[in-house]
Amino acid sequence: MKDCHKILVVIDPTTDKQVALERAVKLASRHQASITLFLSIFDFSYEMTSILSAHEREAMRKGVIDQRVAWLADIVSKVSEPGLAIDTQVVWHNRPFESIINHVIDGNYDLIVKGTHEHDKLKAVIFTPTDWHLMRKAPVPVLLVKDHDWPVGGKILCAVNVATEDPEHQALNDKIISHANTLAAQFDADVHLVNGYPGTPVNLAIELPDFDAHSYNESIRIQHEQRVAELAKRFGVAANHCHVKEGLPEDVIPELAVSLDAELVILGTVGRTGLSAALIGNTAEHVIDSLNCDLLAIKPDGYKSPLQEG
Repeated sequence: MKDCHKILVVIDPTTDKQVALERAVKLASRHQASITLFLSIFDFSYEMTSILSAHEREAMRKGVIDQRVAWLADIVSKVSEPGLAIDTQVVWHNRPFESIINHVIDGNYDLIVKGTHEHDKLKAVIFTPTDWHLMRKAPVPVLLVKDHDWPVGGKILCAVNVATEDPEHQALNDKIISHANTLAAQFDADVHLVNGYPGTPVNLAIELPDFDAHSYNESIRIQHEQRVAELAKRFGVAANHCHVKEGLPEDVIPELAVSLDAELVILGTVGRTGLSAALIGNTAEHVIDSLNCDLLAIKPDGYKSPLQEG
């Protein structure tokens, strides 16, 4: 990732094993970046206790916060290494995603790193409401981490959209691949591009008997392959690392990620409005819930969080 100097790690209060912190330490060591461990906590029972005075409730909140600060200090001591700057921040807030994004904005952070939940039976990542809010509303890239390493010679999969030549779409594609190339150089990984294109609409084949579905499909495929090839050439991605497949993104991207045994999928997000290239929405929810690897969600240049605008 380019210009990554300050990393905010969202801590999972339910476990001592912090996969997001482990990933952030590796990233920080390659960027000489600083890390902040961020924990947002809230207990509604403290707010509803009418027996206690406001001062007593505040004292109880402070006691809980102090316990968590001590817990984070212990976590830091286990990952501390020379030259690595790590600090901690614990806040009392009833909406974790808001507290995270506000801290990112106020502190001018460059990246959010957060662990995801893995379902024991299906071995699939389960994304929490906080994950979704961060991907939709955070003004910086969000890296959602699973419990595995990034091995040497691993694979980074870029989900690109080449259905239109709109400059805004192209800029987002460029940004996705640029991030991938930076990470690939740092972790000795290979970059792959994936693009799904729609098949022949069934209604066309039914309503127009003379419609040549095969020729239509071939022309769409060739167009997408050419545009992906142009992207690959511009960014130095090997031609045999371009994957253009017929199908919906929610099917094509996870299937290829599994097939390649990719460590990371990078895609573009802008919330629920704006670019049709953005995957957030129903399509992305299917894509992301089917992934079994890390995910890096990238915003277009100039994106502003609703919390910045509010």
